[in-house]
Order: sequence, then structure tokens, then C-alpha cells
Amino acid sequence: MIEGRVSTGIPKLDAMLGGGLLAGTLAVVYGATGIGKTHLGLTFADHGRVAEGARGLVFDMNGRGDSQRHAEYAARLFGWSLVPWTHTVMPMADPHPPPGGTDASYSNAFPWVGRTRDFQAETRDGFEFDWNWKAAYNHALYTVRPFFYFHFAAGARRVVVDGVEPMDSPADSIQFFLFDELYRKVVHRDAETLGMEICLPVWKHRQFIDSHCYDHRRITTLLLVTTEETRLEDLVARKVAAGDLGATANTILVMGSERVGNRLARLLGVVKHRGSAMSDEIVEYRIGANGIELA
Repeated sequence: MIEGRVSTGIPKLDAMLGGGLLAGTLAVVYGATGIGKTHLGLTFADHGRVAEGARGLVFDMNGRGDSQRHAEYAARLFGWSLVPWTHTVMPMADPHPPPGGTDASYSNAFPWVGRTRDFQAETRDGFEFDWNWKAAYNHALYTVRPFFYFHFAAGARRVVVDGVEPMDSPADSIQFFLFDELYRKVVHRDAETLGMEICLPVWKHRQFIDSHCYDHRRITTLLLVTTEETRLEDLVARKVAAGDLGATANTILVMGSERVGNRLARLLGVVKHRGSAMSDEIVEYRIGANGIELA
């Protein structure tokens, strides 16, 4: 673990986290749809512009077919044009890179929801084989790996992954499987190795790789997971099941609602924050014109 703090962009939340998230770690946010996770994620990603000089990346795994309004929120709250990334390998020597370039901070190349067995089919002898998704996954990597690599090379140090849907058994979720692959093999891959895999055997790009090395151990990731539970009490009591990435995450935040008098309050708490002091406060928040605001 790298020493240092990464601000969430929300001073009150940073105080609850003993100064912020720990650099280079994974934090998971649990909460029902519509509770404000995306607002929190975009705030964290946008704050990279102030803290590191480069906004974070937004990787959307949503496969429901409905928009999570990332671009609308980013434009309204931060004046941020969230351009989708579409290229494979960016020409490093080109002074005018493809449209968007490293300003293209959004990708939704993994639109798969469901159980891993939903992507399998039985053969006549009863054995299962992978059905199309592995080929689709490998094809998606042609745009996904450059999306992360070139942004990291340009200074981005934050990743927000959104759109992870509820699953009775997290171990069965293809989304959890794909995120784990992405996190281990791309986000936290050594910069030189990842650059060589993308840019070589075109050896003329070796100079670019050597001059744009970054410390992958300083990349901090925020994973937003949608749950069936809506009440904060149920989220706090939620058991960590096999395959649930919260078991290995450094930090867990929960966002839920509770009835307070004649109104429904939105509440946030820190359940886990390894390697740091943390507040046991449960704080009310609102989604206002300026985004997420903690009381």
C-alpha cells in the first residue's frame, strides 16, 4: 500500500475517512439505484482535476439499456464534457490525436449483466462451454486497455466503475468477474508491461512508453455497486458473500435511506476503512443543485 491520502472531493466525507481514501486502494460503495452513488463517483473523478491535474476515468458496466445520465450530471455539476472513448491505439507522435484524445474519459465497453452461466450453453454430453462472451471480452480489450493506459500516462490517477447490478450470489456475477479481471490485469498492471502489450511490436513507440511510466500502485478505484437493499440498516447488516469484492476492498461505504419523522432521509456511513482511523458517524446527505451535499 502506498502512503498518502486521496480526497473524495467532499470535505466532510474526507474527515470521516481520516483524511480521505488511501492511495492505490479499492473502495466499494453499496446502495440502491437512485440513492446518489453516481453523483458521489463523478465528484470523486472530477476532483482529480484539482488534486492530480487530471480528471478520473468513468467506466460504465451498465447493461440495463437505460441511461445513468453520467454525461448530463458531469456537464451540469462540473462543466465536464464526458466524451466516450472509441479508439484502440492512439498515435503517440500525432500532435492531433483522434477525436476526444485523452479528454475522452468515459467508456462502456463491458455491457454484460447476469450470471456467468447465462453466457454458457450445454453440449450434448452435458458439458458447458463459454458462449461468445470470451470473444466479446477479448475484442473489448482492444479499446479498454488503451482507454486506461493512455489516460494513466497522461496523469489520471482515479477510476470510477459504475453500473454493477444486484446478484443473489456475487460469485456467479459476470460483472464481478469482469471487474476483477480488469482491476488486476489492466488498472493495476505495471505501466511498462501494459504499454508494451498495447504499443509493441511497433518498436518506434518504445520512447513513448519509457517517457510515460506511471506508478500503478497510486491509482485509486471507486466501485459503485447497486444493491437490492434500500434501507441503511439493512446495508450495514449486509453479509459479505463469496465473490463479493467488498471482502477484499480496503474501504466500504454504504448509502441508504431511513424514515425520519414525516420524511425519508438519505444517509451515508463508513463500514470499513483498513489502515486508517474512521468515523462511526452516520451522516445525512442531499442531492442538490451542486451535487451530493453532506450535512
